[in-house]
Amino acid sequence: MASPALLTKLPPFTLLDEPDLSFSASDATHRDVHPLRGLLNFGPYSKGSFDSYTPAIRIATVGPESAFHSRGNLMRLLRDAHRASDRAEYVPEYPGFERLFHVALNPAPASAHIKWPDRLDQLSGEGPAQYRLYLAMEAALRRLDAVRNEFDVVLVHFPDSWNSATRGKFFDAHDALKALGARYNIPTQVLNDRAFTFSHKASLAWRLATALYVKAAGTPWKLAPLKGVPADTAYIGLAYALRGDQRDSHYVTCCSQVFDMDGGGMQFVAFEAQDPVADVAEARRNPFLSRDDMRAVLARSLELYQGRNAGNLPKRMVIHKTTAFKEGEIEGVFDALSGVPEIECIEVSSASCWRGVWLIKSDNTKPPTRPAGFPVPRGTMVVRSGNSALVWVAGNAPDVSTNGNYYQGKKSIPRPLQLIRHAGSGPLELIAHEALALTKMDWNNDALYDPVPVSIRYSQRLARTIANVPDLPRNVYPYRLFM
Repeated sequence: MASPALLTKLPPFTLLDEPDLSFSASDATHRDVHPLRGLLNFGPYSKGSFDSYTPAIRIATVGPESAFHSRGNLMRLLRDAHRASDRAEYVPEYPGFERLFHVALNPAPASAHIKWPDRLDQLSGEGPAQYRLYLAMEAALRRLDAVRNEFDVVLVHFPDSWNSATRGKFFDAHDALKALGARYNIPTQVLNDRAFTFSHKASLAWRLATALYVKAAGTPWKLAPLKGVPADTAYIGLAYALRGDQRDSHYVTCCSQVFDMDGGGMQFVAFEAQDPVADVAEARRNPFLSRDDMRAVLARSLELYQGRNAGNLPKRMVIHKTTAFKEGEIEGVFDALSGVPEIECIEVSSASCWRGVWLIKSDNTKPPTRPAGFPVPRGTMVVRSGNSALVWVAGNAPDVSTNGNYYQGKKSIPRPLQLIRHAGSGPLELIAHEALALTKMDWNNDALYDPVPVSIRYSQRLARTIANVPDLPRNVYPYRLFM
């Protein structure tokens, strides 16, 4: 009989390479593992085409009148250069917006700046403050829609003194604004007071500048080709949310962004399931779709991909969601994607109870090893079974640091993602490397990676928005309207 130690021994780990990012559509050498360093050295991915689309990014503003000049000063801050004052091993010097993105950042004409009163009780209309704030947002975007050719992105400032109205049990001003922006096709950037007082100017500039560039339809970077990933692979992220009367709730799923294999093409479909929820408690714990609903949502997603790819089908489709795939869901997937040669259904769970410690050689013979000063390397992978693996997307990333080590956040022992394949075949290292790469495709911050792949993160955000805004039309939207 085997000893207990052998029965519990895990297989050897694999260390996946840090995925490269591409910063040019025409020059394959313009790549880097570090998103900010790559932007600084090569410029954005869309630099060759963006300036022909618009010579400058024009910023409109909405917010309390007393902070009008503060909003202007923030835009001037983005045009200046700033040295990093935090995370100096990771954050490079910010060179100024125009030098970084090869396009100017300018204020929109006066007609595209809307000044609200300074106090909530001064907003026009009747009823609760949340309702009057919603009316103010709707009126502002309606006015801006009349001068839509004069701006590209709108800064909307919610002061901290309005917090009692911006968030509530049945209202979220951020989500309501994004839904209004989608209705008018107006990208928005929400600000709070911290943006005016944040002391680390370089970090603030990197984050806000990149977000504004993306919302103006720019592409900062894409994924460089991953070794072993078949050509014409696409990714889908699914997230579910309940809305409406809880006695007759329906799922809402964001089948977001049929992502191309380079992580681009971020559009999403909002789909209302037709089969009612029988057990609301179970649905909140482990939501799933019926076979018919899964077939319908995947068919719409496939149409979205084909519309961007001259009618061609992908050769391989990878579907991510955070909960297990039910048998009916898998059947619906294969019904809708019958023309796709390879299909993978991957459960991506961030609630793993596993932890890992990186051991290095000790100066003593007993014990021969000791814990390192940093966590396990990012990209560490451990196979658990023939269809599941652990992969650490959070961890030490020395390739992006100026001093040899970098642990994003610098807090706690990171937990791995648990990947479980419910359909498909091939090496688990491939789906793990794809998940690792997709953590680098969130353009809404300056971080090296997000804790989950962008296919999961974006679909979760969109599901939350749609659940909070029941009247959002069921159209196809670019994700930049919801960032």
